[in-house]
Amino acid sequence: MRYGEGHKDETRSRVLRAASAAVRARGPDGVSVAEVMAQAGLTHGGFYTHFDSKDALVVAAIEDAFAQGRRRFGRQAQGLAPAAALAAFVEAYLSREHRDHPARGCPVSALAGDMARQPAAARAAFDAGVDGMLNGLSRWLPDAEPAARRALAASLLAEMAGAVALSRAVSDDRLADEILSACRTRVRVRAGLSEPAERTAELSGSG
Repeated sequence: MRYGEGHKDETRSRVLRAASAAVRARGPDGVSVAEVMAQAGLTHGGFYTHFDSKDALVVAAIEDAFAQGRRRFGRQAQGLAPAAALAAFVEAYLSREHRDHPARGCPVSALAGDMARQPAAARAAFDAGVDGMLNGLSRWLPDAEPAARRALAASLLAEMAGAVALSRAVSDDRLADEILSACRTRVRVRAGLSEPAERTAELSGSG
């Protein structure tokens, strides 16, 4: 059977989407090539048409996970002022939805605990993704010296990723919600964001 010109690229994209989700859900060491290919609806034998090795797949999957995040938040932030874009990012990042679905979430919170044991190429892909996120966060922060914005962005990302990772690690849902809620509040304060409108109304009516 002869396939169209874009068939190989489309197939590779399917493999990458499956690998990207699997890497975030179970970590690089928990991913098998056979499982990824099956998830993509393909046979194991076709893997080497697209990737030289599992290590190469993991590198590409990490890059794809960060790219998915950039596209998703790019769509959410389109047309928003920097403060509004940052507020939307914080709310989405520190949400139950993100906590409960690591396979389609941020690779920082999903993979930070695994990367120190990974090969250099995978770590380099992760480094590049983190660097890109810091650049994006920096652009949304209030006017200040670039170095100060970058430092605050690094601190905020570390706090948010750590909070999500910790909320996934605990078994008590109420404790997990408490961790996310506390982090949302503190990150908003540190980033110079006002309370969301619904939260402000709730507070004003509670006295």
